[in-house]
Amino acid sequence: MSTPTSAPSEMAFFSQLIRAGSFSATARELNVSTPAISKRLSQMETRLGVLLLNRSTRRMSLTAEGELYLTHARRILSDIDDMEQVVSQAMSAPKGLLRVNATLGFGRSHIAPLISGFARQYPEVQVQLQLTVNPPALTEDAFDVCIRFGEPPDARVMARHLAANRRLLCAAPSYLAVHGAPALPQDLMRHSCLGIRQGDEAYGVWRLTSGKRTETVKVRGGLSTNDGEIAVNWALEGHGILMRAEWDIAKYLSSGRLVQVLEHWQTPPADIYAVYPQRLQTAARVRAFVDFLAAAFEAAVTPTPP
Repeated sequence: MSTPTSAPSEMAFFSQLIRAGSFSATARELNVSTPAISKRLSQMETRLGVLLLNRSTRRMSLTAEGELYLTHARRILSDIDDMEQVVSQAMSAPKGLLRVNATLGFGRSHIAPLISGFARQYPEVQVQLQLTVNPPALTEDAFDVCIRFGEPPDARVMARHLAANRRLLCAAPSYLAVHGAPALPQDLMRHSCLGIRQGDEAYGVWRLTSGKRTETVKVRGGLSTNDGEIAVNWALEGHGILMRAEWDIAKYLSSGRLVQVLEHWQTPPADIYAVYPQRLQTAARVRAFVDFLAAAFEAAVTPTPP
């Protein structure tokens, strides 16, 4: 039976094996023979009672159990790195696995390029970027840092404000030339409005505020999607009125391809936050990444949409 202290060593070995991509490459890195690598993996699988890798003469691939083991191993190894840095109060460069979650369009257009810069500055951090339609539940162990729109309601997580972000109503000039522009929120009921099914917000219900007056409008339209980029393209093609974050449509408003409507009415804020679990607030890789994002958004004096 293996001792408890062998587990981190096994996890590090398996993570290195998958990163290297082959038994021979791992053997070269560890300066041992290829059969020694194969034997060590077999010993791990025997102890665990499961097959971690499918082997063939040309390639190896993770089994379902191997995928699960690797995911948890990388997270645990990162936690060990964090613990050692905190205990020793080390000021060394951040390292370890960093799991980042963001929404599809914003993540692709804004977060991915920032991660490229972060990776150059912190080469010892391995970043996994996952893009989803909706952010994962805050209670799930699915991310280290999640980029969200709107302040999280859960006090069990840390949230750092990155940037202000207004939602605006807009339409293409071609649509407004045919249907006219709404003068009041209730006028939206006779317009074709583009629906975006995202998050927990009530679908098709738009809340607009002007001073102390608030109007709630149930909008309708023939087109809806769960992808904001698609909805923007439909608006550009003249299919209706769109409610979208300023970061996503600023360049189209500037060029005149979209025109803001009901500009004196405000929608609920969609400020951008970096969210992370409380247990990771001292993790060097998380602190470095959140600081990097905050500096990048602060430097962006005006939004730079896709």
